[in-house]
Amino acid sequence: MRELYPEIEPYDQFRLQVDDLHELHVEQCGNPDGLPVVFLHGGPGAGLSAYHRRFFDPARYRVVLFDQRGAGRSTPHAELRDNTTWHLVADIEAIRERLGIERWVVFGGSWGSTLALAYAQTHPQRVFGLILRGIFLGRPHEIRWFNELDGFARHIFPERWARYLAHIPEQERGEMIEAYWRRLDSDDPDVRLAAALAWGNWEGGSTTLVHDPDEAGTQEDPRVAVSVARAEAHYFRHGVFLEPGQLLRDVGRIRHLPATIVHGRYDMICPVANAWELSQAWPEATLRIVLAGHSAADPAIVDALVTAADALRDRFS
Repeated sequence: MRELYPEIEPYDQFRLQVDDLHELHVEQCGNPDGLPVVFLHGGPGAGLSAYHRRFFDPARYRVVLFDQRGAGRSTPHAELRDNTTWHLVADIEAIRERLGIERWVVFGGSWGSTLALAYAQTHPQRVFGLILRGIFLGRPHEIRWFNELDGFARHIFPERWARYLAHIPEQERGEMIEAYWRRLDSDDPDVRLAAALAWGNWEGGSTTLVHDPDEAGTQEDPRVAVSVARAEAHYFRHGVFLEPGQLLRDVGRIRHLPATIVHGRYDMICPVANAWELSQAWPEATLRIVLAGHSAADPAIVDALVTAADALRDRFS
């Protein structure tokens, strides 16, 4: 089993003003003369973690990472104005142009896979290849799968779902995302934070193959919880700013590009059927279904992603 590359620090960090409101945190690590790759984090709203740098051979890759609008060290924090899928696609292009990169590998997991597909389908001439993990295509039934009463994930994690449900009065439970949004968009910071922590406990604790129903989850940090919950609810209630089925419909624009799709068999946040359907529309891509959940840190996911990154490294550098 492949493991992550050793810990590494950026050799370059900068701020990029992308409009009158938003300023992004951008960093680079690895080899400045290596094969460029852009890392697209999940959420939306989750921001970068140090381990995100470690999927790539630092001797052969020039790794570009950034906090998306409203996330991590980008500012304003948790800001949703001018924050859509298409703003983020434009931001990726702005970063590429700022760095003088002609083409790069695009690597994204979960929400990052959505954004990677949207970017590559918009700018296929700028992409060497794609590595995608935990496929989320932004379709209405995918959004409801995890967050609503008519979804399925609640049957797998009943203890955790009970806490998510308990935060919302019974008369509002027919549309949980909208009910949470009313609280996440409240003028009262205490109301916003309580809703964000409840949202984060449900999602952030449901990512791994081995599940502890009492674990706090990955979004217990108040700052992260607020940015993730607000961004996710904002994107979900707007259908991720995509036409239904758009990413499958437009896959023909990128079928000529090499791609690996990695998905955990027991991913309860983004069900494996998403990856299967994408692979059926894109038969040239390599599909790897592994014994894992949703988390990029599950060992089988790490193994598949590092292997895929090494393969593109050897192909293009």
